[in-house]
Amino acid sequence: MENQIPEITLHDGTRIPAIGFGTYKLWGNDGVAAITSAIDHGYRLIDSAYNYENEGTVGTAVKRTSIPREDLRIASKLPGRYHSYEQAVKTIQESLYRADLDYYDLYLIHWPNPKQDLYVEAWQALIDAKKWGLIRSIGVCNFLPEHLERLEKETGVLPSINQVELHPFFNQEEQRKWHEKHGVTTESWSPLAHGNDVFSNHTIKQIADKHNKTASQIILRWHYQHGTVAIPKSASPKRQLENISIFDFALDDDDMRELDKLTRPDGRINDLDPAVYEEF
Repeated sequence: MENQIPEITLHDGTRIPAIGFGTYKLWGNDGVAAITSAIDHGYRLIDSAYNYENEGTVGTAVKRTSIPREDLRIASKLPGRYHSYEQAVKTIQESLYRADLDYYDLYLIHWPNPKQDLYVEAWQALIDAKKWGLIRSIGVCNFLPEHLERLEKETGVLPSINQVELHPFFNQEEQRKWHEKHGVTTESWSPLAHGNDVFSNHTIKQIADKHNKTASQIILRWHYQHGTVAIPKSASPKRQLENISIFDFALDDDDMRELDKLTRPDGRINDLDPAVYEEF
Protein backbone atom coordinates (compact mmCIF):
# COMPACT_ATOMS: atom_id res chain seq x y z
CA MET A 1 0.00 0.00 0.00
CA GLU A 2 1.34 3.44 -0.90
CA ASN A 3 0.46 6.70 0.82
CA GLN A 4 1.30 9.85 -1.13
CA ILE A 5 3.29 12.39 0.88
CA PRO A 6 3.71 16.00 -0.31
CA GLU A 7 7.24 17.14 -1.12
CA ILE A 8 9.21 20.24 -0.24
CA THR A 9 12.17 21.77 -2.06
CA LEU A 10 15.44 22.44 -0.23
CA HIS A 11 17.39 25.59 -1.04
CA ASP A 12 19.78 23.53 -3.18
CA GLY A 13 16.89 22.35 -5.35
CA THR A 14 16.62 18.82 -3.93
CA ARG A 15 13.06 17.67 -3.28
CA ILE A 16 12.28 15.61 -0.18
CA PRO A 17 9.05 14.29 1.38
CA ALA A 18 7.39 16.47 4.02
CA ILE A 19 7.54 13.58 6.50
CA GLY A 20 10.14 10.83 6.83
CA PHE A 21 10.87 7.67 8.77
CA GLY A 22 13.25 7.47 11.73
CA THR A 23 15.29 4.31 12.24
CA TYR A 24 17.03 4.77 15.60
CA LYS A 25 17.35 1.34 17.31
CA LEU A 26 16.01 -0.47 14.23
CA TRP A 27 18.59 -3.02 13.13
CA GLY A 28 19.00 -6.65 12.12
CA ASN A 29 16.20 -8.65 10.51
CA ASP A 30 13.51 -6.90 12.52
CA GLY A 31 14.89 -3.55 11.46
CA VAL A 32 14.92 -4.51 7.79
CA ALA A 33 11.31 -5.69 8.09
CA ALA A 34 10.23 -2.44 9.79
CA ILE A 35 11.96 -0.21 7.23
CA THR A 36 10.70 -2.24 4.29
CA SER A 37 7.18 -1.99 5.72
CA ALA A 38 7.54 1.77 6.05
CA ILE A 39 8.64 2.08 2.41
CA ASP A 40 5.74 -0.12 1.31
CA HIS A 41 3.34 2.21 3.17
CA GLY A 42 4.67 5.21 1.29
CA TYR A 43 7.65 6.59 3.23
CA ARG A 44 10.39 7.77 0.90
CA LEU A 45 12.70 9.66 3.27
CA ILE A 46 14.63 7.25 5.51
CA ASP A 47 16.79 8.72 8.29
CA SER A 48 19.82 6.93 9.73
CA ALA A 49 23.20 7.73 11.30
CA TYR A 50 26.67 6.25 11.59
CA ASN A 51 26.19 6.07 15.35
CA TYR A 52 22.88 4.20 15.04
CA GLU A 53 24.95 1.28 13.71
CA ASN A 54 22.18 0.41 11.26
CA GLU A 55 23.30 1.85 7.94
CA GLY A 56 23.64 -1.74 6.70
CA THR A 57 20.10 -2.47 7.82
CA VAL A 58 18.82 0.56 5.89
CA GLY A 59 20.80 -0.42 2.81
CA THR A 60 19.42 -3.96 2.92
CA ALA A 61 15.86 -2.64 3.19
CA VAL A 62 16.48 -0.38 0.18
CA LYS A 63 17.56 -3.39 -1.86
CA ARG A 64 14.62 -5.55 -0.74
CA THR A 65 11.91 -3.05 -1.55
CA SER A 66 10.40 -2.80 -5.02
CA ILE A 67 10.66 1.01 -4.96
CA PRO A 68 13.42 2.29 -7.28
CA ARG A 69 16.46 3.74 -5.52
CA GLU A 70 16.03 7.08 -7.28
CA ASP A 71 12.57 7.48 -5.69
CA LEU A 72 14.01 7.21 -2.17
CA ARG A 73 15.83 9.80 -0.07
CA ILE A 74 18.31 8.07 2.22
CA ALA A 75 20.03 10.07 4.96
CA SER A 76 22.87 9.41 7.38
CA LYS A 77 25.00 11.43 9.78
CA LEU A 78 28.63 12.03 10.67
CA PRO A 79 29.53 11.24 14.31
CA GLY A 80 31.31 13.66 16.62
CA ARG A 81 34.55 11.69 16.90
CA TYR A 82 35.26 12.05 13.17
CA HIS A 83 35.05 15.80 12.62
CA SER A 84 38.57 16.36 11.35
CA TYR A 85 38.59 16.73 7.57
CA GLU A 86 40.41 13.50 6.66
CA GLN A 87 38.43 11.42 9.15
CA ALA A 88 35.16 12.94 7.96
CA VAL A 89 35.90 12.05 4.32
CA LYS A 90 36.74 8.46 5.25
CA THR A 91 33.65 8.19 7.45
CA ILE A 92 31.37 9.32 4.63
CA GLN A 93 32.95 6.65 2.43
CA GLU A 94 32.52 4.07 5.21
CA SER A 95 28.85 5.05 5.61
CA LEU A 96 28.35 4.29 1.92
CA TYR A 97 30.18 0.97 2.21
CA ARG A 98 28.09 -0.04 5.21
CA ALA A 99 24.84 0.67 3.37
CA ASP A 100 26.20 -0.61 0.03
CA LEU A 101 24.98 2.58 -1.63
CA ASP A 102 26.59 4.68 -4.36
CA TYR A 103 25.43 7.94 -2.79
CA TYR A 104 23.42 9.40 0.08
CA ASP A 105 20.62 11.81 -0.70
CA LEU A 106 21.28 13.61 2.60
CA TYR A 107 24.30 13.54 4.85
CA LEU A 108 24.36 15.58 8.05
CA ILE A 109 26.82 16.48 10.80
CA HIS A 110 25.16 14.90 13.84
CA TRP A 111 26.21 17.47 16.49
CA PRO A 112 28.42 20.58 16.40
CA ASN A 113 30.59 19.45 19.36
CA PRO A 114 31.65 23.06 20.06
CA LYS A 115 34.36 22.19 22.61
CA GLN A 116 36.10 20.06 20.00
CA ASP A 117 35.61 22.95 17.53
CA LEU A 118 36.18 20.99 14.33
CA TYR A 119 32.71 21.26 12.85
CA VAL A 120 33.86 23.68 10.11
CA GLU A 121 36.41 21.05 8.96
CA ALA A 122 33.66 18.46 8.97
CA TRP A 123 31.42 20.78 6.97
CA GLN A 124 34.13 21.30 4.36
CA ALA A 125 34.40 17.52 4.03
CA LEU A 126 30.65 17.33 3.34
CA ILE A 127 30.91 20.14 0.80
CA ASP A 128 33.67 18.27 -1.04
CA ALA A 129 31.86 14.91 -0.81
CA LYS A 130 28.89 16.56 -2.51
CA LYS A 131 31.18 17.82 -5.29
CA TRP A 132 32.50 14.26 -5.72
CA GLY A 133 28.97 12.87 -6.10
CA LEU A 134 28.92 10.94 -2.82
CA ILE A 135 26.12 13.09 -1.39
CA ARG A 136 23.24 14.92 -3.08
CA SER A 137 22.37 17.36 -0.26
CA ILE A 138 24.28 18.32 2.87
CA GLY A 139 23.06 19.52 6.22
CA VAL A 140 23.53 19.45 9.96
CA CYS A 141 21.78 18.44 13.16
CA ASN A 142 21.46 20.35 16.41
CA PHE A 143 23.32 23.43 15.17
CA LEU A 144 22.46 26.73 16.86
CA PRO A 145 22.21 29.91 14.75
CA GLU A 146 25.75 30.95 15.74
CA HIS A 147 27.10 27.61 14.46
CA LEU A 148 25.21 28.00 11.18
CA GLU A 149 26.42 31.57 10.73
CA ARG A 150 30.01 30.46 11.20
CA LEU A 151 29.63 27.72 8.57
CA GLU A 152 28.36 30.20 6.03
CA LYS A 153 30.98 32.82 6.92
CA GLU A 154 33.94 30.41 6.66
CA THR A 155 32.83 28.22 3.75
CA GLY A 156 30.20 30.26 1.90
CA VAL A 157 27.76 27.33 2.10
CA LEU A 158 24.72 27.20 4.37
CA PRO A 159 23.21 23.79 5.23
CA SER A 160 20.07 22.81 3.36
CA ILE A 161 18.64 21.16 6.49
CA ASN A 162 19.10 21.47 10.23
CA GLN A 163 17.63 18.53 12.13
CA VAL A 164 16.80 19.57 15.70
CA GLU A 165 14.86 18.28 18.66
CA LEU A 166 11.36 19.61 18.10
CA HIS A 167 8.01 18.57 19.56
CA PRO A 168 5.06 20.28 21.29
CA PHE A 169 6.93 20.49 24.59
CA PHE A 170 9.93 22.15 22.89
CA ASN A 171 8.76 23.90 19.76
CA GLN A 172 11.98 25.78 18.87
CA GLU A 173 10.14 28.89 17.73
CA GLU A 174 13.20 31.15 17.54
CA GLN A 175 15.31 28.50 15.81
CA ARG A 176 12.54 27.91 13.28
CA LYS A 177 12.28 31.63 12.58
CA TRP A 178 16.03 31.81 11.93
CA HIS A 179 15.84 28.84 9.57
CA GLU A 180 12.92 30.35 7.68
CA LYS A 181 14.68 33.70 7.30
CA HIS A 182 17.79 32.02 5.87
CA GLY A 183 16.16 29.33 3.73
CA VAL A 184 17.20 26.38 5.91
CA THR A 185 14.66 23.56 6.16
CA THR A 186 13.82 22.46 9.70
CA GLU A 187 13.70 18.73 10.35
CA SER A 188 12.29 17.44 13.64
CA TRP A 189 13.84 14.57 15.60
CA SER A 190 11.77 13.03 18.40
CA PRO A 191 8.71 14.70 16.84
CA LEU A 192 6.42 12.80 19.23
CA ALA A 193 8.71 13.44 22.23
CA HIS A 194 9.28 9.68 22.58
CA GLY A 195 5.60 9.56 23.59
CA ASN A 196 6.58 11.12 26.92
CA ASP A 197 3.29 12.52 28.26
CA VAL A 198 2.19 13.82 24.87
CA PHE A 199 -0.37 11.11 24.24
CA SER A 200 -2.03 11.74 27.61
CA ASN A 201 -1.83 15.53 27.39
CA HIS A 202 -5.28 17.09 27.86
CA THR A 203 -4.89 19.73 25.14
CA ILE A 204 -3.68 17.24 22.56
CA LYS A 205 -6.44 14.77 23.45
CA GLN A 206 -9.09 17.48 23.09
CA ILE A 207 -7.85 18.49 19.65
CA ALA A 208 -7.59 14.82 18.61
CA ASP A 209 -11.21 14.22 19.65
CA LYS A 210 -12.30 17.37 17.78
CA HIS A 211 -10.80 16.07 14.52
CA ASN A 212 -11.46 12.37 15.18
CA LYS A 213 -7.73 11.69 14.86
CA THR A 214 -5.09 10.14 17.11
CA ALA A 215 -2.76 12.19 19.27
CA SER A 216 0.21 11.30 17.06
CA GLN A 217 -1.66 12.43 13.95
CA ILE A 218 -2.45 15.77 15.59
CA ILE A 219 1.19 16.31 16.57
CA LEU A 220 2.55 15.32 13.16
CA ARG A 221 0.02 17.55 11.43
CA TRP A 222 1.20 20.40 13.72
CA HIS A 223 4.77 19.76 12.51
CA TYR A 224 3.63 19.77 8.89
CA GLN A 225 1.72 23.05 9.24
CA HIS A 226 4.78 24.63 10.84
CA GLY A 227 6.75 23.61 7.74
CA THR A 228 9.01 21.16 9.56
CA VAL A 229 9.91 17.68 8.31
CA ALA A 230 9.10 15.20 11.07
CA ILE A 231 10.75 11.77 11.14
CA PRO A 232 8.64 9.56 13.44
CA LYS A 233 9.76 6.00 14.09
CA SER A 234 7.60 2.91 14.56
CA ALA A 235 8.12 -0.78 13.89
CA SER A 236 4.34 -1.29 13.79
CA PRO A 237 2.89 -1.28 10.26
CA LYS A 238 -0.39 0.04 11.66
CA ARG A 239 1.33 2.94 13.43
CA GLN A 240 3.51 3.63 10.38
CA LEU A 241 0.40 4.11 8.25
CA GLU A 242 -1.30 6.15 10.96
CA ASN A 243 1.66 8.51 11.16
CA ILE A 244 1.52 9.49 7.50
CA SER A 245 -2.29 9.65 7.29
CA ILE A 246 -2.30 13.35 8.14
CA PHE A 247 -3.04 15.00 4.82
CA ASP A 248 -6.84 14.68 4.81
CA PHE A 249 -7.49 17.30 7.52
CA ALA A 250 -6.07 20.57 8.82
CA LEU A 251 -5.63 22.16 12.22
CA ASP A 252 -7.20 25.60 12.56
CA ASP A 253 -5.45 28.65 14.00
CA ASP A 254 -6.83 28.01 17.49
CA ASP A 255 -5.54 24.43 17.42
CA MET A 256 -2.08 25.60 16.40
CA ARG A 257 -2.01 28.29 19.10
CA GLU A 258 -3.06 25.84 21.81
CA LEU A 259 -0.41 23.34 20.73
CA ASP A 260 2.24 26.05 20.58
CA LYS A 261 1.44 26.99 24.19
CA LEU A 262 2.61 23.55 25.36
CA THR A 263 6.27 24.43 24.88
CA ARG A 264 8.41 25.02 27.95
CA PRO A 265 11.96 26.26 28.61
CA ASP A 266 13.04 22.87 30.01
CA GLY A 267 11.25 20.91 27.32
CA ARG A 268 14.27 19.04 25.97
CA ILE A 269 13.80 15.31 26.56
CA ASN A 270 17.29 14.55 27.88
CA ASP A 271 18.59 18.10 28.33
CA LEU A 272 20.84 17.74 25.28
CA ASP A 273 21.94 21.35 24.77
CA PRO A 274 23.95 21.80 21.54
CA ALA A 275 25.86 24.66 23.14
CA VAL A 276 27.63 22.19 25.46
CA TYR A 277 26.81 18.61 24.45
CA GLU A 278 29.63 16.57 22.92
CA GLU A 279 28.68 13.51 20.89
CA PHE A 280 31.14 10.61 20.76
